[in-house]
Order: sequence, then C-alpha cells, then structure tokens
Amino acid sequence: MGGPTGDSGWPLLPSGAAPRVTQLSTLRLGPELPEGPWALAEGSGAGSNMADSKAKSAKAANKTPPKSPGDPAKDRAAKRLSLETEGAPEGAAATAPELSALEEAFRRFAVHGDTRATGKEMHGKNWSKLCKDCQVIDGKNVTVTDVDIVFSKIKGKSCRTITFEQFKEALEELSKKRFKDKSSEEAVREVHKLIEGKAPIISGVTKAISSPTVSRLTDTTKFTGSHKERFDPSGKGKGKAGRVDLVDESGYVPGYKHAGTYDQKVQGGK
Repeated sequence: MGGPTGDSGWPLLPSGAAPRVTQLSTLRLGPELPEGPWALAEGSGAGSNMADSKAKSAKAANKTPPKSPGDPAKDRAAKRLSLETEGAPEGAAATAPELSALEEAFRRFAVHGDTRATGKEMHGKNWSKLCKDCQVIDGKNVTVTDVDIVFSKIKGKSCRTITFEQFKEALEELSKKRFKDKSSEEAVREVHKLIEGKAPIISGVTKAISSPTVSRLTDTTKFTGSHKERFDPSGKGKGKAGRVDLVDESGYVPGYKHAGTYDQKVQGGK
C-alpha cells in the first residue's frame, strides 16, 4: 500500500475523511447497531434472542415444584382442624374454651359405646341411659316413655341425634315433670345438678349364684361310673386318659403292687 505514513507507521488519511476504525468500534462497543442492509437482520436476530431468554426466565420463575404425596389421614385432620378454627376470634385456637360440668357429662354419655362418636351429638339410647343413670327417671313423674317422647320431639325430623343445645331443651322439658312443685328455673337447675359431673355406669360381671343343686352337680367326689374315671381325687380332669381306654403294655396284671420291679431284680442279679 502506497501513501504517506505517520510516526506510528499507520497510513495518513486525507483531511475530512472519517476513519473506518471509528465505525468498527461503534459497531462492537457502542449501543447503536451499525448501518447497512445486513444490520437489520443481525439486529432482529439479537432482539429475538433476548425475547426468547426473557420468556424462558419467566417460565422458570412461574414453574413450581410438584407437591409430594402426603398422608391422607394427616391431610384430613389438618383440613378438619382448619375448618373448626376458621372464623374463631384471635387466641381461641391457642386456648380451648373450658367446658361446663353439664357439657362434660353430655360428652361422656355421647361417646359411650360408640368408638366413632365425636361427643358433639347424642343418640337416643345414650340419652335414655343418661336419664336412667343420673336418676332423671324416677318411675313416677318421669318414665322411660316420657324420655323417649321428649327426645323425638326435640330432634329433627330426619335426624337420629341431638346436639348439646337440643339436649338442654330436652332437660327443660323433663324438669317440668320431674320437679312439679318448683318454678321452671329452679327445676332446670335441679335437673342439671343430677347430671353435672356424672359418667356412664358400667355394669360389672355377673356373679355366679351358688345353690345346693349346682354344688351337688359339680362335686366330682360324688360322681359314679365312667364319670368318676374322668377326674383324679383332687377334682382335676385327666384329659384323654379319662375318656379313652388306654391299653397297658407294661406286661403286668392290672392292680399288681410290684409292677416295674422285675427289671430292677434282673439287673441286680447280674
């Protein structure tokens, strides 16, 4: 290449001419895209690449990890607990309200004999047991029939149980008959006193009744015949030996006093 050169060895450009190095530096380092017919395609390609990268990052941010399968029983318990505590005032979930003595007795009788009961509703048979065990039924003013009639009156048409609020209404109905000589408020308080702090009465094991006839039939010392052979002198059964005739293969006559001594004599003589 001919032409004048400078001190650095690079060719000198005529005055007024824009150096191409400036355009290249602008192309590589500057924010603006170079001019030319090929610049549009290159710029559109860079813009599309930036848009694709933004879309991928947005999808990655919105993507949530899959939920791991949990215990169905724990999920149901958590859901039931959240439903019970929903709408409760602040601090109610932390400290459960104290139950009155009447409500505690209601829950004890409500769960009696039913492992699936929650204690919030009571069946008719448990209602009758409560009235009987707590002496609400006296046989004169209040009978079993009265208790059943009040239960059918208080419960819903298609329901088989009563809630605690309906339970108090039923007691109010029975109090009018149970304590006729007192006012309605005093009668309700007296009925509540009969129930408060009470629990279902569990019947004990039925005791065997000893009678002369039973004693005579179970006395093994008075047995005769084949029945006598089934028990030893202490009254304990012999098992199969008392039911089946076992063959004696010892070689001795039954009842021989010196049975089993032959082998000892023979061995002693040798």
